[in-house]
Amino acid sequence: MYKTIGVLAHVDAGKTTFSEQLLYHTLSIKERGRVDHQDAFLDNHSIERKRGITIFAEQGRIHYNNDTYTLIDTPGHVDFSPEMERAIRVMDYAILIISAVDGIEGHTETVWQLLKKYEIPTFLFINKMDREGADLQAIMASIQKELTDDVLLITEKVTSDYISQDVIEWLAERDETLLEQYMEGVIEFENCFRIFCSMIQHRQAFVCMAGSALKDIGIKEFFEQFALLTKTSYHTDDPFKGLVYKIRHDEKNQRLTFLKALQGTLQVRDEFSFDDVTEKITEIRLYNGHRFETVQRVEAGEIFAIKGISRAQIGQVIGNSVVNQDEYELIPTLQAKVVYEGSEHIKEILSYFRILEAEEPTLKVVWNEKFQDINVHVMGVIQLEVLLEVIESRFGIQVQFEDPKILYMETIQQPVIGYGHFEPLKHYAEVHLKMEPAPRGSGIQFKNECHADDLSVGHQRLIEKHLFEREHHGLLTGYPITDICFTLLTGRAHQKHTEGGDFREATFRALRQGLEKADNLLLEPYYRFKMKASIDLMGRMMTDIQQGSGTFDPPIINEDQVTIIGKVPVSTFMNYSTTFATYTNGKGSLSLQFAGYDLCHNTDEVIEQIGYDKNADPEYSSSSIFCAKGKGYSVPWYEAEKAMHCLKKG
Repeated sequence: MYKTIGVLAHVDAGKTTFSEQLLYHTLSIKERGRVDHQDAFLDNHSIERKRGITIFAEQGRIHYNNDTYTLIDTPGHVDFSPEMERAIRVMDYAILIISAVDGIEGHTETVWQLLKKYEIPTFLFINKMDREGADLQAIMASIQKELTDDVLLITEKVTSDYISQDVIEWLAERDETLLEQYMEGVIEFENCFRIFCSMIQHRQAFVCMAGSALKDIGIKEFFEQFALLTKTSYHTDDPFKGLVYKIRHDEKNQRLTFLKALQGTLQVRDEFSFDDVTEKITEIRLYNGHRFETVQRVEAGEIFAIKGISRAQIGQVIGNSVVNQDEYELIPTLQAKVVYEGSEHIKEILSYFRILEAEEPTLKVVWNEKFQDINVHVMGVIQLEVLLEVIESRFGIQVQFEDPKILYMETIQQPVIGYGHFEPLKHYAEVHLKMEPAPRGSGIQFKNECHADDLSVGHQRLIEKHLFEREHHGLLTGYPITDICFTLLTGRAHQKHTEGGDFREATFRALRQGLEKADNLLLEPYYRFKMKASIDLMGRMMTDIQQGSGTFDPPIINEDQVTIIGKVPVSTFMNYSTTFATYTNGKGSLSLQFAGYDLCHNTDEVIEQIGYDKNADPEYSSSSIFCAKGKGYSVPWYEAEKAMHCLKKG
């Protein structure tokens, strides 16, 4: 049986130390490493060892009781949380580490919500029980209040032959069949055990145990219990499907594509098709830390790396066809410009960043041809610092970054119809697009009401493709548009003169012409925050929120503590953690979770600061091109509608 388990936690909760102990007790490693000694087995990158934090999700391989486990140690720092989220998608089970001293921290709640979103069965381990101030009962009460009521602290081993009375009572309270048997005094351990495993699998029960990873207390017992209570079922007879969750490059700069086999089997020399290109697997690797073994075949449930495939992207499910998964929850809200003053050509620097972008898709490298600028999207300042070190160690160059700026977006307030026509000599395409505001967070959507009598299905698909092939600039700041539903109403092609690229031009011009007619809105990213501190600091907390243009629910007062939950712009709170820690003397708790985009609180100020000139954007034009007397001429957006060839619809 193959099981993929992930270890997750807030930074410094002891996650990597826990993983080291687990690997040691299962004989996967011969010596235990430590983060503070810079020799942790899974923190095998020099930058991780230098900084003492996990940056990359790496895996260990465990063989225990005839089962094979892939243990994924994930980053705990918020700046590297997209790497953590991608790893969650391939987990069968998760182990959430909570510090007995620090309790549930900001990132703990983020992790919990992601595990809930992806429906990952989860075990909890309360760590650092050897430390002064550790209070198991207080932590359990906090878990029940802030995470789930369905948590069960286990102090005696649960097996199919024996289950303690308190566990039976806990289960009977949640299962009618067991409750009847319990009342009649006819509980069967085996049946009770089976129901318990099912409840864990369906996230109706969350097993919790306690100990100390550093002192090696309770780790072995935890894993023995974990192994008994978990099971997986994969179908090896079905056609192969695998989820790409990570991309790396080896010491020879050859690409490694990491997958989780969801079903079927895979062998060396198997082929995959990407659009018009077919690629063949040349090697399969099973990794344990930085070490690996090559195999000829893998099957459903396994985590592995392949060579020979260059087209697969993180988040895709590959097999007989290639399918993109849904968008990820955690996305960057900052953008930073690359500053390079060395001798290499800037396009060469761009190629290095493209390699890093393949490994970390949220970087979203943006190249500005006109200004020869490179910009990257990032989660925070720590990620930028790490990027500097990665670039120097891997490519031997030194770059700098300007101070990161907020990533804004734009949308429209009311429905409009955009018209685009592109007809220089021997070219022809016309597009009519209805543009309507869509709900916040829905992104770009597409509907088609164009009849095949007006425009061939092939050309209709081209228009849809062009709408999704890139992010489109808004008029206010040049940042991407979002939350708009496009409906193709009609269009026209020429039997002889329509060529490749004509519909791209007409589509972009229709989009831009529609934006010119619309009331455009500027959106900015928001945090959903939760802050807890002493009640005497409530006034300071509320004042800071209001000054940061945030809103909050009525404060929740519990004895001498207050909890405030609300929403605030990223721009005003991105550096607030330091301020909060200072005035609470490190005793407060602040959780900041990305809450999507909403109306910008200081639109005029941002527009003036950015200084975007919509008429000078080389990639877009709102005018249309028509042809008369063998010569093309431009028609401005405010006159283009009257000049269109198609009958208006919608």
